[in-house]
Order: sequence, then structure tokens, then C-alpha cells
Amino acid sequence: MFVQIVLGSALMLVSIFVAGISFWFMEVALARWRGWLRREPHRPKLIFILCVSGVWIIGQVTIGVWVWAFAFILLDIFATLEEAVYFALVAFTTLGFGDILLPMEWRLLGGMAAANGLLNFGLLTAVIVEALRQVRRTQLDAIEKAET
Repeated sequence: MFVQIVLGSALMLVSIFVAGISFWFMEVALARWRGWLRREPHRPKLIFILCVSGVWIIGQVTIGVWVWAFAFILLDIFATLEEAVYFALVAFTTLGFGDILLPMEWRLLGGMAAANGLLNFGLLTAVIVEALRQVRRTQLDAIEKAET
């Protein structure tokens, strides 16, 4: 049990670390685009940022799933990569179909993968809201400045 908790915690930290670094890159990109985002037209640029954020989120979830899938393969829990990725995706998204199960000696990892998925989706939701808020605030500041 202790090994599962340590391993699951390490995998969660890797996933969160990757998300943090990725968020930093997104923050740098938004800072570079700030001048462009201030100029008219505003709404299409806001939609563009929403789409970029959505693709970024898909990438983050994909990375998280693959981190867990590779761990399952390295631990020799699943016979094929497809099974490992499928289980990781089902656990990470908390669907929990139950058609593929972890062996009894590794079952705590399933719950930890699900907790990691919940945490990641929460963080990613916060990031997309913050990105859109920042862009819109920048645009509204530019409009106010142009009117004065």
C-alpha cells in the first residue's frame, strides 16, 4: 500500500509540474500577444484565445493520461499500451467504466489517477477562466484608454 501511495503521489506531482510549466509558457505567450490583443477587433481575438486555451487543455489532459499509462506499462500492470492508455484515460476523466480493472495489489493507483484527473481539470478550468479574464481586461483597458 505504501508503495502505491508514494508512486501515485509522484505521478500526481509530475502531472502538476508539467501543467505548471505549460501554464508558464501560456502566460509568456499571452504577454507577447498583449499588444495585438489590445487592438480592434476584440471579440474574434477573445474567441481565438478561447480556442487556443481549449487546445492547450486537451494537450494537458493528454500528457497526464500518457504519464499514467507509461507508469502502468513500466510496472507491467497491463499487457498492452492500448489497455494502459485506455485505463488511464477512463480513470483520469473519472468515467470509471470498470471494464478493465487494476490488479488488487495496484488498485489504489486507480483512485489516485482519478484524483489527479479531478485536480487537473479543476486547475485547467481556473487557467482558462483566468486567461479569458486577462485578455478581456486588457481589451477593456484599451477601449477605455481610446475613449479618453
